Amino acid sequence: MSAVADTFPGSDDEDSDGVPGPGSSYRDNQQRVAQGFAVMGGIRGDANVFIGVQTDEDVSERIRKPRLREGPYPADDVRARLHGFVEPPTHTRCRKVLNSNLLVLRAGSGTGAGTAAFALLAERYGIDGITGLDSPDDLSRWRPKEPCGYLLQGLSPQAADLLGEVVCTALASLLRRSGAHLVVTVRTETTLPADTLPWQVAHCPPPPAEVAVKRLSIMAEAGELTTGQEADALRHLVSANFAGHLDTHSLPGDGVAVAEGLRDLVVAGKPAASVLADLRTGSPAAARKALTEARDRADRISLMAAISLLPDQDRTVVERFSAILRAHIDGRGGPPPAVTGRPGHGETAAARHDVLGPAFEDRLAAVGARLLQPRSGAARRYLVQPVGFSGRHRSDALLRSLWLEYEGMAELLWKSLDEAPHHPCVELAAGEAIGKVLAHATGPDTLRQLHPFAASDKRWRRRLVANALGEMVQHPALTGAVREQLRQWSRAAPVALRCTVAETCGGSYGLARPTAALKLLDTVLDRPGEELEVPLRTAVSFALSALLSEDANHALVLDFLREWQGAGPSTPRHGLAVHAVESMSKASFPLPKAPGVRRVRLADLLAVHPERARGIVVAALDDPATHEAVAAGLFLIEGDPELRRRAAFPGLLTDLAAAARDHRGVLRFVLRHHRSRTSSTKRFAS
Repeated sequence: MSAVADTFPGSDDEDSDGVPGPGSSYRDNQQRVAQGFAVMGGIRGDANVFIGVQTDEDVSERIRKPRLREGPYPADDVRARLHGFVEPPTHTRCRKVLNSNLLVLRAGSGTGAGTAAFALLAERYGIDGITGLDSPDDLSRWRPKEPCGYLLQGLSPQAADLLGEVVCTALASLLRRSGAHLVVTVRTETTLPADTLPWQVAHCPPPPAEVAVKRLSIMAEAGELTTGQEADALRHLVSANFAGHLDTHSLPGDGVAVAEGLRDLVVAGKPAASVLADLRTGSPAAARKALTEARDRADRISLMAAISLLPDQDRTVVERFSAILRAHIDGRGGPPPAVTGRPGHGETAAARHDVLGPAFEDRLAAVGARLLQPRSGAARRYLVQPVGFSGRHRSDALLRSLWLEYEGMAELLWKSLDEAPHHPCVELAAGEAIGKVLAHATGPDTLRQLHPFAASDKRWRRRLVANALGEMVQHPALTGAVREQLRQWSRAAPVALRCTVAETCGGSYGLARPTAALKLLDTVLDRPGEELEVPLRTAVSFALSALLSEDANHALVLDFLREWQGAGPSTPRHGLAVHAVESMSKASFPLPKAPGVRRVRLADLLAVHPERARGIVVAALDDPATHEAVAAGLFLIEGDPELRRRAAFPGLLTDLAAAARDHRGVLRFVLRHHRSRTSSTKRFAS
């Protein structure tokens, strides 16, 4: 028998600290007590008691790797971007201009200019030698620091106005002296001063047919296609139907979509007409046509919206959300047509009341969707059968059209999300889908509509906003707006808004801009006299663990922890540092059952970052709030031969002894360690 901690009204959030309301109550044959626990009836055998059990949703902690970064791009990311790269016609011209150390690459959206820029820099510095820049307001103030390839994707209109011949000449000179090169991508519609023409190249995308050929070759190398199937796919590629399609769809992504469609054609025997139909359904025009045709069918519109908003989710999740949304959409239309005549005497079949309705798969087929192959979800004990549209981009196009072009639909989608029961990974799927939509929105309400979920007391809603912002910031035109919104929320009084900022820093936004993310976390904790609340501590801890998941960020995180350790003892900064240091000394940070992406131990930090980790140890030993935990952690390291070797403990002890004169807490530990060694020696001698 297990006596499990009861749940209380208002404590259904995963951030709840599990403290019940005042007093005790007895209702529905259950007893609630203010402290401890109560057992009704006899117990035979063992009784397992769980205190503080989390009863809220399983929030997804997966993080999508950002496409744009401020700082070094991981080699694996660059290798993946260049996988299947086809040189555009303008590549030779770009190489020549880049010999001046500066290239301004003008390109339209989706033309592959970013991939071409990676290829140009990788030729000179390798896949591990590319550093991303966040778009500054004035490039004349930027200075190269390393002899590497710098990439600035999406120059802002403000910075473009200030970019002239004088600035470009000075930049090229600085880059040359530093042994570096810089590629700047600029949207075609952004106006540049005329005197920057010597550094400009108008990017021309590679032919989509060549992209498709390269993609089919990669599929064959990976074993997805046999030699015969590859040859069959290439024959279809040059046929009139597919060649005609690529004549009117000329982006590299169109070539990738055609290659994937041809794979389905030659492997699964999918008809060519069906493949072509799927390729055409992803256009904005096709999305508007589908919505127009279903404008009087609430069931179809709600199902299309559910599939678009919740991609890759199980059929039950999609079906339940669709049912909630349908009830709201039903209320938008006029009254249903009146039924005339008695049942079976004069009424039409359409007017009869259908109590069963169509089967789910029939409903999917009616909107151009299908059930995908069942799979086992990550960290799940049950099968998941996702639902998806047949067309590659139809989901994005439908949701964008529904959200932005039809009055009141965005509000209904938010309302349905608010009412729907939470399911694992919904916040990741819906957050990214909403972020893609809002990247095309305009006006001041673009970010304001995120506020209700950002201010929620439920973590999954805050994670949804974090994922949406992480997607939006991948679009250079929105970078400034997202940055300003996070800055405002980081200074807000409500804890929930600051938690949302921390959750955003613990996602693709944080990985893309680690320095900016740590400054935001520092601001989030800058509330003198305020107690560090559990939800905020959880969110910041998760963000730090996400940043620690990439080795390049370790030094930055450790420096901030050291600074927070020195903050006043009654501040959230100090409270977070105490929590982090205690956790990594006793077990790991974050703690084993707390939300986290990567967990680090004190021994690991001493092994990988000895100087910074020793600085943290000295500061923590001097702090009465962390002295005992760190001292115990050091004794644990010394007592484990493997940890002792990894942490180079004898050298650490020597350094601590040298620092003891100026640090009372360190002196206390050194004397304690000496006494323990002395007493152990005496016991051994006796």
